[in-house]
Amino acid sequence: MEQTFTAVFEKVGDWYIGYVEELPGANTQGRTLEEARDNLREAIELILSANRELAGSSPEHRDG
Repeated sequence: MEQTFTAVFEKVGDWYIGYVEELPGANTQGRTLEEARDNLREAIELILSANRELAGSSPEHRDG
């Protein structure tokens, strides 16, 4: 399954910041726009992975 998110990037001083409004906690920074994009992609992957793991460990998803 493929998901699409809208990333927002802003230049603040010498840094680029990026975030995804649809995914709380998905935010990052980088010295270049490319670095900020790469960092945000990694943050999204980590958040989605953690959310899947938490959903799988909830009592209603356990066999028993």
